[in-house]
Amino acid sequence: MATRTSPARKGASTSRGTSTSKAKRGSSKTPAPGVGERAVHALIGTWLWFAHLIGGAIRRIGTLRTDLDPDDRRDGGALVLLCAGLLVAVVEWWSLYDAGIPGVSAIASGIHWFVAGLIGWAALVLPLGLLGFSVRLFRKPVPTTTNNRIALGLTIAILAGAGIAHVIGGAPGVTESFAARLTAGGAFGYLAAGPLGTVLTPGGAAAVCGVVLALCVLIVTGTPFSQIGPRLARAWQAIAGTGPRDGKATDLTDPEHDRSYLDDRDPRPASDRAARRAARKQDKQDKKDRRDAERERLDAYHGDEAFETAVIGEDTDQVPAVGERASRGAPSAGVFDVESGDEARDSSGASPSKAASQASSGLRPGQKRPTRDQLAARELRREQGLDGSSTGAADTAAGSGAAALIDPDGADGETTVIPTPVQSSPIPRRTEQLQLEGDVAYSLPSSTSLIQGPPAKERSEANDAVVGALTDTLRQFKVDAEVTGFSRGPTVTRYEIELAPGTKVEKVTALSKNISYAVASSDVRILSPIPGKSAIGIEIPNTDRETVVLGDVLRSQAARKNDHPMVMGVGKDVEGGFVVANLAKMPHMLVAGATGAGKSSFVNSMIVSLLMRATPDEVRMVMVDPKRVELTAYEGVPHLITPIITNPKKAAEALQWVVREMDARYDDLSHYGYKHIDDFNKGVRNGKVQPEPGSKRKIKPYPYLLVIVDELADLMMVAPRDVEDAIVRITQLARAAGIHLVLATQRPSVDVVTGLIKANVPSRMAFATSSVTDSRVVLDQPGAEKLIGQGDALFLPMGASKPMRVQGAWVAESEIHEVVEHVKSQMKANYREDVVQEAPKKEIDEDIGDDLDVLLQAVELVVTTQFGSTSMLQRKLRVGFAKAGRLMDLMESRGVVGPSEGSKARDVLVRPDDLAATLALIRGEEPPTAVVAGAQEHAGTGGTTGGDLDTDPLADPTGAAATDYHDDADDPESDDAWQLTGR
Repeated sequence: MATRTSPARKGASTSRGTSTSKAKRGSSKTPAPGVGERAVHALIGTWLWFAHLIGGAIRRIGTLRTDLDPDDRRDGGALVLLCAGLLVAVVEWWSLYDAGIPGVSAIASGIHWFVAGLIGWAALVLPLGLLGFSVRLFRKPVPTTTNNRIALGLTIAILAGAGIAHVIGGAPGVTESFAARLTAGGAFGYLAAGPLGTVLTPGGAAAVCGVVLALCVLIVTGTPFSQIGPRLARAWQAIAGTGPRDGKATDLTDPEHDRSYLDDRDPRPASDRAARRAARKQDKQDKKDRRDAERERLDAYHGDEAFETAVIGEDTDQVPAVGERASRGAPSAGVFDVESGDEARDSSGASPSKAASQASSGLRPGQKRPTRDQLAARELRREQGLDGSSTGAADTAAGSGAAALIDPDGADGETTVIPTPVQSSPIPRRTEQLQLEGDVAYSLPSSTSLIQGPPAKERSEANDAVVGALTDTLRQFKVDAEVTGFSRGPTVTRYEIELAPGTKVEKVTALSKNISYAVASSDVRILSPIPGKSAIGIEIPNTDRETVVLGDVLRSQAARKNDHPMVMGVGKDVEGGFVVANLAKMPHMLVAGATGAGKSSFVNSMIVSLLMRATPDEVRMVMVDPKRVELTAYEGVPHLITPIITNPKKAAEALQWVVREMDARYDDLSHYGYKHIDDFNKGVRNGKVQPEPGSKRKIKPYPYLLVIVDELADLMMVAPRDVEDAIVRITQLARAAGIHLVLATQRPSVDVVTGLIKANVPSRMAFATSSVTDSRVVLDQPGAEKLIGQGDALFLPMGASKPMRVQGAWVAESEIHEVVEHVKSQMKANYREDVVQEAPKKEIDEDIGDDLDVLLQAVELVVTTQFGSTSMLQRKLRVGFAKAGRLMDLMESRGVVGPSEGSKARDVLVRPDDLAATLALIRGEEPPTAVVAGAQEHAGTGGTTGGDLDTDPLADPTGAAATDYHDDADDPESDDAWQLTGR
C-alpha cells in the first residue's frame, strides 16, 4: 500500500534537504583570495593592460597587423624588454650616475655598476638591441623559431662587442681593479677576449670578435652567404634611388610592350633616366635574344585547350585518385569504430578494405595522408632542392617543411606524422612584368600591402564532438555506415561517410533532420556523393570559424604557377585548399546573394587581386556602382577607363560603348585573320600585324576589359531593355575579344536576372540567399539557402556540374587603401571621353511638359501613316480622348498637321523623309536638316499658329483659336470613341 506524504511534511523535508545541500556546497568552496594575492593579480592585470595598449599602438605603425590572435600575444614580456632598454639608455646615454641628483644617482649608479660590470662599453649599444627586439616581439610574437634566432644573434653580438671593448679599454686582467673592467669590456668582455688574447695577440682577439659580430648580423637578418652581394646591391640601389621601387625593373624603351588607351597619360619619369637606360642596355639585348629563341613558340595560335576550366587547382596531379581516401585531419584509429557486425577489423582498428587501400596508396597503418597544401609545399621544396632523400614519415614531415610529431599510441608501434602548418611566403612576383609604353616606370604593389592570416587549424575538439554525434546517430538508426574522416575548412567541415556493401544511400540522406538535431545546427548540407569519391559528404558549420585573408590566397601555390593578369583569389574550399580562378576562362560571372552575405567583399577581393597582379596596360576596368559607396575607394586608379559610374542611365550608355568596343575589336580580328585577342596581341608584338599602306593608324595590343556592375537590379529598374540588350550582346560575343563581365545583385529574381542573361553568363557565385527560389535563379538548383553567410558561398564555374563550397577571401579597408595609394602614385588615370558622354541640355517647350515621349510617338505615327485622326491616336497609343485631342493640338501648333475640318481627318503637312528633323526640333535638339517645306508654308500662312518663319518655325503660338475635338465624330465610318458608346 502506497504511503502519501502530507504537503507540510513534504515541504519541510524539501527545505531541510535544500539547506543541507547548500551547506555542503558552501563547505566545498575554495577560500577567498587574500589581500596580497588580490594585489598581485591587480598589479599583473594593470601591467598587461599597459602592455596590450602599447603593443596595439606599435602594431598599428606601418602595415596594420589585424591577424594576430589574442592568445599569441607576448606583450607582457615585450614591455619588460622595452622598459629595460629605456632604463639602460637613460642611465648610460645621459650618465645619470654622475649627475649628482640625490636618490636618482644612487639608483643609476647601481644600474651602471651591474650593466657595465657585465659588458663594459657595450652597455652603450645594449639599449638598441633591447628596444629593437621588444618591437619585434610586439609585432611578431610568433613564430618562435625566428625570434629565437634573432635573440641568439643579438646576445652573441653583445658579447662580441664586449670583447672588442675589452681590447680597446686596455685588456685589464683579473688582478686589476673592478673599475678598470667597468671602463673596458666588463666581465663578459674579459671572458670573450681575455683568454683569446693570451693565445693570440689582443689585436687578433679583437679581429676574431669583429668576425663574430659580422656573422651575428647575418644571423639576425637571416641572410645566407650567397645572398650577401645581392642584398647589398639592392640596399645601395634603395639608398641611391637608382633601383626599382618594388618588383622587377621595367624596360621603358622596349617596343614590344606597346599598349592601348595610354596615349595621353601624364607620365612620371624616373630620376636619373640616362643612367638607367645605360644600365638596361645589356638587359634589352638579352631580352631580344630570348624573343628570337622563342619566336617559333610565339607564332603558334594559343587557342583553347581541352578540358580547360576557370578554376586553377593546386597540383591536381598530386590529388588521390577516385576511390582513395584523402581525409584531411582524420582522427586516429579507434575513434570511428562502429559496430557493423559484418566487417571484421584487424588489430589496428582498420577494416581489411581500408588496410588494402592504405597499402595501395603507400601509407602504413596509422599514418595520415598528406593534404593538398602539404603536397604542394613538398613539391615546391623538391624544386628548390631542399627536400632530402628521406622516406616514409620523415619524408612527410620534411617535404612539408614541418616537424614530425610522433604519436606513441599509434597502431602497432607505428609513427603518426602530424605536420605543422607551412609558413606562408611573400606574394610571388610576376615572372615577366610587362612594361608600359613611353618613359613610365610602373611597379606592382608590394607584398607587405596584404597582411598574413593566422595558420589554419587541422582539427579541433568541436570536430571530434561532431564525429561522435554522427556515429551515435548512425548507430541509433541502425545504418551500416561509418564516419571515415573529415576535411576541415575555414567555415565548414565536410565529414565523410562510407557505406557498407548493400546499404542504400537514401538511408543516410533521409536522416538530414536527425543529423541536424544531433549536431545542434540547422545549416547541414548533404552531398551524395562527394565529387570524385565513393563517399557521402555532410557539411556542418564550424563553431570556431576562421578568416581567410586575401594575402594568403595570393601567396598560394595555385596563384604562383599562373602569371595570367586576370587571375583572382577566390578563397578556400571545405578541404582547406586555396581556390584561385581565371576571369578570362569564365568568361562572365554572376554574383548574387542576400544583403550582407559577402558580395561586396568578394568584389573587393577580385579588384585588389587584379591591382596586385596586373598593370594598367594589361587590364582596364569599367566600374558601375549605383549605391555610390561600395567602389569609391578605387576612384582614380589608372586601371579605370572611365570614372566610376553611379548614374544608372549613364551605366546603360557605358554598356553600349562596350558593345561598340567589342565590334571594333572583332573588326580587327576579322581583318587580320585571328580568332582570339591573345593571338592578335602576339601578332602585334611580333610585327605580323601592320596597318594598311597609307594609313596613319598605330596598331597596339588590346588590354583585357573587365566590366563590374555592383548592383544589377538598380540598372534593370531604370533602363531594363537597354541594359538587358547590351548585357546579352556582350556575354554572347565578347569572350574572344577579351571583354568580360561581372554582374552582382542582392535581388536575384527573374525580373532582374532574366533568362537571356542567365543563358549567357555561365559562371555563378551564389552567397546566402533568403529562399530556395533565389537559389534556383542563381544556380538552377537549391543549396544557397542553406549557407551561413559572411562569405560562405557556392562557386559554380563554367563547365562544372556541381558547385563547390568556398569561403570568400577577406580584404580589410586598410589593405585596399594601401594598394590603391601605391597604384595611384605610379600613374594618373587616363579616362576615355567617349565612354559616357554628357547629354546635351534639352530645351523642351513648357506646353509639352511630361508628354514629350508620347508626343514623339504620336508624331511618328501620324507622319509615317500620313493620316491625322484623334480616334486613331486613341486606338494606337491607348490614351483617352482628352489626351489624344491635346496631342493633336500640339502637333497642329508645330506644323505637323493642319487645322480641324469638322469630321474629316486632318491634313499631314510633314513628309516621312522629314520626320527626323521634326522629331529633333520637338526634342529641342539641332535638326539634321532644314525644316520641312510644308511646315514652313503652313506656319507662314498664319492660320492658328500665328508663327514667324524667320524666327522659329516651330515656336509655340500665342492666342491660338479654340480647337474642336470632334473632328471626325460625324463621319459615319469613323471609329471615334464617342460614337461607339451610342451617345
